[in-house]
Order: sequence, then structure tokens, then C-alpha cells
Amino acid sequence: MGEEISSSCKEKEDIVNQNQIASTEDYLQDEPLKIGEITLHSRLIVGTGKYKDFEEMERALAESGTQMVTVALRRVDFSAKDHLLNHIDPKKYIILPNTAGCYNAEDAVRVARLGREVGNSNLVKLEVLGDPDTLLPDPIGTLEALKILVQEGFTVMTYTSDDPVIAKRLEEAGSAVVMPAGAPIGSGQGILNANNIRIILERAKTPIIVDAGVGTATDVSRAFELGCDAVLLNTGIAGAKDPVRMARAMKYAALAGRDAFLAGRIPKKLYATASSQQMDF
Repeated sequence: MGEEISSSCKEKEDIVNQNQIASTEDYLQDEPLKIGEITLHSRLIVGTGKYKDFEEMERALAESGTQMVTVALRRVDFSAKDHLLNHIDPKKYIILPNTAGCYNAEDAVRVARLGREVGNSNLVKLEVLGDPDTLLPDPIGTLEALKILVQEGFTVMTYTSDDPVIAKRLEEAGSAVVMPAGAPIGSGQGILNANNIRIILERAKTPIIVDAGVGTATDVSRAFELGCDAVLLNTGIAGAKDPVRMARAMKYAALAGRDAFLAGRIPKKLYATASSQQMDF
């Protein structure tokens, strides 16, 4: 069983490396992002919900340059003649099943196991929500579900709040990636607490991916400029007036923000500094 899963992950990695989107010069100028046995050149992960139709979703995904797309399995009607997974080409994208809509550890683990069957891999994005109005994560339920999934051999990418303490606890419990929210899901408020994100990044030994709250391209750039390894978003693209154009904007924002972080910004100063030395004549 382990050999079959490892082989499946290797096949998915080969697919990604052969993806035309991933082979652009923009992405190859940076080190790839490793998540378990998966290698990503694009650091933008995109959701598949809230689009007006499947065609618009397909166009937006292509324009975003993403290599990994997340799918809420509880919202896929597998009994329908045509459903979401029929419109996600596994030769282009790695499917990241998520446990969105689960409000306790038991449900989240059950959905994760279903995701392993659908995606044919151990990769899962874990969400255990604590409140239907705010959609904030339940830290106790999340940690409980994570421990079970890690024991069962899952590669878990865990959605959490921007609390540095719980972020570290999730890492220590075996989460392959920790995904603090920039702001409440679907709110479009961007990164509300950059200081907490900085603390999480400072202490982390695993990749940190900002997940949720992104509203526009500047939010994506800011996450990368802080040092985040990737950004996951859905509503910011799907809810835009022109999702396809917004998807393109998010792609270039990710590239710009990541390049700015790698380049290293100048320090902020109170007073002016001349851009060239004064010459005596």
C-alpha cells in the first residue's frame, strides 16, 4: 500500500514538473516549494468554489498559473451527471482535497479519508471550524484531527488562526504545512495582523501558507513580502467582477511579492537619504 501511494505521489510530481504553466521562466528563477513528496514551482494555490460555472473556473485556474487546486469534497455532488472533478485536469493540477464544512474532528477525519480515495494520495488540507458565523477554526478539534491523520500517514496542510501558539503546536504535532488565516474566510480584508504572521514565520520550521481573507493582488504581494511560502485563495478570484482577469493579477502579485522578499527591501528611515553622492565642483 505504501509503495502504491509513493508511486502515485511521484506520478503527480512528474505531472507538475511537465506542466506548461510550471515551466515558465518566472517560476524557475525561484526555488520550488516542497510539500511532502510534491514539488511546486507556482506558489499560488487556488480554490474551485463560487464561480458562476465550470468554464469560468477552468479559465481562471489556467490564468492564475497555479499547479495545485483545492476541492471541498463535502460540496461535490458525485451523483450529478457533471460535477466539479470532471473539470479539473489531473495532468495539469494536483488536487488538494479539503475538509471544509466540518465542525468536529470526527467529520474532518472521515472526509480526509474520502479525499485520499478520490485524489489517490495522502495529501489533505485540514479544516475544523468552530463557528458557522465567523468560520474561525476550532483549535482543539483541529489538533485532535491532525494527530489522527498524521498517524494514518496523511500529509496534512492545516488551516488555523493567526495565533503563533497554536501554529507552533500544529507544527509539533506533525503538520507538513501550517496555514494561518490572513482574515476571516471570504472577507476580503487581507492580512489583518501582520505582526502575528511575522512571529509565526520567525518560529516555523515548516512552510507557512497564508490561507483565507485575500481580497486583491496587494494582499497576495504583502503575504509574500512578509516571507510566507505560498498563498491559498478562492473568493478573491471567484468573487471578482472579472475572475479571469483577477486570477492573472494574483499570479503576477505572487511573483512580484516573492521576488521582493528574495531581493530584500531597504530599511525604513525617518529622514531622507540622497540617491547619489554629492560632488564638489
